Amino acid sequence: MNENAIKLIGNEMIKYLNNYQMSKLNEVLHKTIDFDYSDNISNKEFLNRFLNAKRLEGISNKTLVNYERYILKMYDSVMKDIRIIDANDLRKFLSDYQNATGCINSSMENIRCSLASFFSWLEKEDYILKSPIKKINKIKSDIKIKEIYSDETLEKLRNTCNNKRNLAIIDLLISSGIRVSELVHINISDLNFDNCSCKVFGKGNKEREVYFDAKTKLHIQEYLKSRTDNESALFISNIKPHKRIGTRAVEMMLNKLATQIEINDVYPHKFRRTLATKAIDKGMPIEQVQKLLGHTKIDTTLHYAQVSQSNVKISHKKYIC
Repeated sequence: MNENAIKLIGNEMIKYLNNYQMSKLNEVLHKTIDFDYSDNISNKEFLNRFLNAKRLEGISNKTLVNYERYILKMYDSVMKDIRIIDANDLRKFLSDYQNATGCINSSMENIRCSLASFFSWLEKEDYILKSPIKKINKIKSDIKIKEIYSDETLEKLRNTCNNKRNLAIIDLLISSGIRVSELVHINISDLNFDNCSCKVFGKGNKEREVYFDAKTKLHIQEYLKSRTDNESALFISNIKPHKRIGTRAVEMMLNKLATQIEINDVYPHKFRRTLATKAIDKGMPIEQVQKLLGHTKIDTTLHYAQVSQSNVKISHKKYIC
């Protein structure tokens, strides 16, 4: 009997045995035929191998941190060898975690997805026969219409800017729809003023080209002319030492402007959602919006974009009344 024969037996018996029973059958078959079966891999080692594999795939550090956090929490709760964890163990973990933390359903779905990625990898690598999380359905959450910036609010933010850098940042966020993490990593050399475009590196270090309008071009050029430093970064601190700014600096700048104009919920990501919504409202094909935002899956784009109620009313009169 060889390894192929053992796999054939496993494929036949999986219809009748659960994950734990299949694991024991696999172990017995290997030991019976004196096959070199290693059973000393710890849960921690499985996690390390998974993270290394995902890191090589180009998964962002933020996602890797979330993977590790949620998997370790699952380990602490279930306290079993990863190869014998079943769907009931995972359901109990998710339920207990939500009860203890008060997490909303959308956050719980993110945790479920992290675990699903881990167990799918274990299955693909033949560490387990079948992912137990396949039996756990997607956690549904209420779909709430998220607000976007009105044209009036955008103009108030522009008019309240007290320096050229902040105005250039706001205009770039408005016209390009880039992530704030992408914005702070832009170098001057990444800009193409002739084409009104810019090279950015998104999630997973994926490069793409984004575009900005003529107003943004002029404000960025005015900002660069005012600088006397030799920094390569597009946006730097206003005080010495003039170094590249981070995402927190952008958030604090927007919070300060929001306080001045007495408006709540001003944050970088809202510019991105505003651009996606307005683009779809004006008829841009969803596939092009997806490309613009740098989304791998079109479903993600649909979550960002929402058609305005006024346009729904106009379309109702046009196509139905």
